Amino acid sequence: MTTEFIVLLAVLLLVLLALAWPLGRFMARVAADGKVPGLGWAAGIERALYRLAGPAATAGQDWKAYALALIAFNAVGALFVYGLQRVQAWLPLNPEGMANVSPDSSFNTAISFVANTNWQGYSGEQTMSILTQMVGLAGQNFFSAATGIAVVFALIRGFAARSSSAIGNFWVDLTRSTLYVLLPLSVILAVFLAGQGVVQNLSAHVDARLLEPVTYTVETNEARAETQVIPMGPVASQEAIKMLGTNGGGYFNANSAHPFENPNALTNFAQMIAILLIPAALCFTFGHMVGDIRQGWAVLGTMTLLFVIAAVAAVAAEQQANPLLTPLGVDQVASSLQAGGNMEGKETRFGIAASSLFAVVTTAASCGAVNAMHDSFMPLGGMVPMVLMQFGEVIFGGVGSGLYGMLVFAVLAVFIAGLMIGRTPEYLGKKIQAYEMKMAALVILVTPCLVLLGTALAVTSASGTVGVANPGAHGFSEILYALTSAANNNGSAFAGLSANTPFYNTLLGVAMWFGRFAVIVPVLAIAGSLAARQRLPATPGTLPTHGLMFVGMLSAVVVLVGVLNYVPALALGPVVEHLQLFGE
Repeated sequence: MTTEFIVLLAVLLLVLLALAWPLGRFMARVAADGKVPGLGWAAGIERALYRLAGPAATAGQDWKAYALALIAFNAVGALFVYGLQRVQAWLPLNPEGMANVSPDSSFNTAISFVANTNWQGYSGEQTMSILTQMVGLAGQNFFSAATGIAVVFALIRGFAARSSSAIGNFWVDLTRSTLYVLLPLSVILAVFLAGQGVVQNLSAHVDARLLEPVTYTVETNEARAETQVIPMGPVASQEAIKMLGTNGGGYFNANSAHPFENPNALTNFAQMIAILLIPAALCFTFGHMVGDIRQGWAVLGTMTLLFVIAAVAAVAAEQQANPLLTPLGVDQVASSLQAGGNMEGKETRFGIAASSLFAVVTTAASCGAVNAMHDSFMPLGGMVPMVLMQFGEVIFGGVGSGLYGMLVFAVLAVFIAGLMIGRTPEYLGKKIQAYEMKMAALVILVTPCLVLLGTALAVTSASGTVGVANPGAHGFSEILYALTSAANNNGSAFAGLSANTPFYNTLLGVAMWFGRFAVIVPVLAIAGSLAARQRLPATPGTLPTHGLMFVGMLSAVVVLVGVLNYVPALALGPVVEHLQLFGE
């Protein structure tokens, strides 16, 4: 490990902790449905919305009513984004005259942004109008993130309740998460990014004159390029919620590798903090809401332990030089500050350490934003982001979804511990019974089924293999990565796969929808079941769930249960590719 990486990782975790602690306390007040000091303007908007919606918008809901409201809201959102893309050519704020998006691509994109995946099979600056980007895609960045926060609030209430049929109100949780958390943080980050040079305007694309004109040949005709098209748009505002909401969809095709989205090392660091901030803060929210902050520390400690291990593994893999390039005399040293390693597909302004760490942050946190080409990583370096997604993205994870996924693993961990010692398992004073385990099994098994069955379908059909640019093990990894990213709602890609086809747009769209909502519904069922039970006091025989022993046990359950299903597929992809690369 280089000193640069160690310092960068340490500073990242320290700054994250310093910011997450007060934000977690603040979000606990947001979840409590009380007054939030300092945001009177948001409270005024909140009251006005409730008056317009009527009493039903604030009444308590059981888990079924909560789930129905959530699915209906997101279904309407998907229809809106789909329709907006299909008619964008005839709408305002389209200075470049972008054409209407095809039906299959519109379907894929609508599901993607509603499901907090933000998988993009298109080039943003060449496909989407300013209106579509700003109203359709950025709007869903807020709503999908707020949906995740709402679900985790409901689950925590299930653990904290003293016997209740209600787990909150979806409309209230959605409104308060957006007004009090996502919107203020996004404004702050957007202003910072704009100050650092991220574009923020409603202008048409600009033609810039090249300092050195380029001569090139098209077929047999020689041409000369003297200008370059520079894309414009409201980028800083979309970039802010893209990171804070763990969405990941870039305004530009190059995503956070584009200098208009991520200009320098400072913005790169700020974006990594923004990705992890709310998922980390929700751990403290959890501790405050259940009345035992140690529980939040235990969950955060588990996430951090697994995150550090993954980061070290990824950076170690990327600091190896590619043996196929070494004999060619290719200089892979990015600068005097970078040790030699695999610089292919990475921006020299970030280098190996910051690029590899960003890849771990974005796949651990279900974000999908990228500042380097994951397809160009070394085989094991690329496997680390893939495995982080296959964990179920519970290592920090998406906004809300990471914590509720980790709490499901915690339920499984205490169930296993109960079997080992012959006691009825309990977590936070709630007995874990057969119903909760059935729902937990659904949560854990949904995404592996989607990933493995989808991969099998893609590799055995002509429509699936035609888009693979690289034969052999790496091509298999590209397909496996795509299905893993879609079903786990991440959105990053091994971009060697040409996925903007009717086959992949449909397959990945289905994986994204069920990877999101087929997990949320059983999580809400667990919340409803636990809320209805009495909360029992701790006894001498109660398993402590706040110490190092529980952190170790929870980590082991996440690793064994989360990844065990994928071991054969990983062996066929990145492991075989690594052996082939270093065995020659």
